[in-house]
Amino acid sequence: MKECRVIELFAGVGGFRVGLERADADFFKIVWANQWEPATKIQHAAMVYEKNYGVGSICNLDINTVTVDEIPDSDMLVGGFPCQDYSVASTLSRSKGIEGKKGILWWSIYNILKCKGNKRASILLLENVDRLLLSPASQRGRDFAIILECLNELGYIVEWRVINAADYGMPQKRRRTYIVAFQKDSKISKKFSSPEKWIYESGVFAKAFPLAQPQVGQKIGGIALSLEKENRLVDISINFNGKRGNSPFEKAGVMIDGIAYSVDYTPVYDGHSTTLGECIVKGCQKPYDIDSFYIADKDIEKWRYFKGAKREERTKANGFKYFYTEGAMAFPDSLESPSRTIITSEGGVGPDRCRHVIKDDTGRLRRLAPIELERLNMFPDNHTEMDGVSNAKRAFLMGNALVCGIVTKIGEELVKRLK
Repeated sequence: MKECRVIELFAGVGGFRVGLERADADFFKIVWANQWEPATKIQHAAMVYEKNYGVGSICNLDINTVTVDEIPDSDMLVGGFPCQDYSVASTLSRSKGIEGKKGILWWSIYNILKCKGNKRASILLLENVDRLLLSPASQRGRDFAIILECLNELGYIVEWRVINAADYGMPQKRRRTYIVAFQKDSKISKKFSSPEKWIYESGVFAKAFPLAQPQVGQKIGGIALSLEKENRLVDISINFNGKRGNSPFEKAGVMIDGIAYSVDYTPVYDGHSTTLGECIVKGCQKPYDIDSFYIADKDIEKWRYFKGAKREERTKANGFKYFYTEGAMAFPDSLESPSRTIITSEGGVGPDRCRHVIKDDTGRLRRLAPIELERLNMFPDNHTEMDGVSNAKRAFLMGNALVCGIVTKIGEELVKRLK
C-alpha cells in the first residue's frame, strides 16, 4: 500500500489527523472529514479544522443527513464517537439506540460501513471514554458487546486497549478506550495467530504500547457475545450480562468470530515522561499573553476552599440533613508530573475544584492558557487560535479532544504493517 485513504468522523478540531500525519503524512491521506455539534449554533470545532486544513477540508453537516454515496471510499475510517446509549432492543418506536438522539452516532458508523459493502474501510481506528467497557449500569459491558458484534457481523477482527496517555510518557493523565479493527481478509489479519499472542506480543497495541507479559499459568478466557444464531444484536441488547455483575471486558482484548478475549494489564514504559511543567509558558515569554489567567489575590482563598477537603452538613429541599464530604486536591497542581485530565470546563474563570491552577516562574498562581492545554493534548501550538473562538471555547475544544500522541503511536505501527 503506497498510501492509506482515510475518512475522519466526529473530527473535532482534527486530533486524529494531527496524530496520523505526524506518523506519516505521505502515507495517511485524509480524503473526507465530518464534524457537527448539534448543541451549538456556531460550529467552532469545524471552524478550527478548516482554519488549519483549508477551506472545504471538512463537511460541517449532521452525519445523519449525509448519504453514504457522498462519502468517498476509503482504506481506513477513524473517529472519536460519543459514549451514549447503544441499545437495539425493542421496536423502533421505543429504541433509544436506533432512532433516539442518544446512541445514534454509533449507528451512523455502522450504517456507513454496512452500506459501503465490499468497498468499506478495511481498517478502523476509534476512540471513546474508558467507561465504554462498563456501561450501562444495568447490564455492565452490554454497549461494548453490541459494538463488537456489529463489527463481527461486518467481518472485522477487533482489538482494544484502555490507555492512560501518561503511562506511556505523554503529558496528561487521560484514560480512553481505543479500538483497532481490520477485515479478516486484510494484510494485518493474515498475521493473526492466537488471542494470547496478539494481546501480549504481536497485536497493534502490543507493539505500540507494550504491556507486562502474563504470569506463568495465566490463561485468557473467551466470552461469547451472543448464543443466538440470528438476531444477535437484539439478543445482546436484551440479555447480555443481565445478572448485573461486573463487565466481562478487561482493559486489553481482542475479538474474533464473535468471541471476546481480554485481560487486565500493566503498562511497560522506560522512556522520558513529559511533565506539566514542560508544557507551560514562562511568565515573561512572548508573544503569549497570559496576564488574564493570573488569579487575583482576593480570590485565592476561594480557590483554596474548592480544592480543599470538606465535611459539611447540608440540607435537602425536603429538610433531610446529610454530610457532604470530598478529599483534598493538590493546590497548586504539581509541575513535576503529568497533568490531571483536561475537562471541558477548564476555560472558566471562576474558582472550581477541577480546573488546573499552577504557580509559574513569576511565583504567582494562574489558570492554564489555551496553548498549554493544546500542548497537554500534544497538538501544535495555537492549533485552536482564531478570530471568533474565545479562550474559554478553546479550552472546551481541548477538553473534548484526544491526546494526539496516542494516535501517532498507533499510526506508526500501522505504517509498518501496511507500507
